Amino acid sequence: MLKNLGLDFEVLVSEVDEAVQAGEAPQDFVQRAAMEKATAIAVKHPDAWVVGADTIVVHDGDILGKPSDKKDALKVLMRLSGQMHRVYTGFCLQQEQENFSISRVVATEVYFSTFTQEVAAAYVATGEPLDKAGAYGIQGCGGVLVEKINGSYSNVVGLPLAETIAELLHCDVMQPL
Repeated sequence: MLKNLGLDFEVLVSEVDEAVQAGEAPQDFVQRAAMEKATAIAVKHPDAWVVGADTIVVHDGDILGKPSDKKDALKVLMRLSGQMHRVYTGFCLQQEQENFSISRVVATEVYFSTFTQEVAAAYVATGEPLDKAGAYGIQGCGGVLVEKINGSYSNVVGLPLAETIAELLHCDVMQPL
């Protein structure tokens, strides 16, 4: 998404423990994870502006992470069939030299259509859901499972673009197009 905007950036992977702490609310977890990811990179590149992000799917208060295998993916998808769930993305903008950090959480409601186990199994067979929180990717084949959303589409993809760009503009990290 950022590349499509013509932004010049580098993707670096942080080694951060993404375990939920006891009693931690989903929104708090995703914000903390984004901040820890940004910090892990910012301390290694103190002159860079760093965006860290983490996205989770929450249904009935449970965080639905990446499925462990195809059977787990099918189970998660059938749990979400005909249901609304929320996608939370926490993002953090940091600049170590300036001792600057800001973080936000964006939520989107996603409503799945009601589908059969055969439809879910066919989707699982594509392999797409195996590395996705909630076992689906709205930007891929998984989009056919989504009836409607209330909120940011790009948030469901994995980065709330409007909110992230607004912070980058506000901090003069980038200029308007």
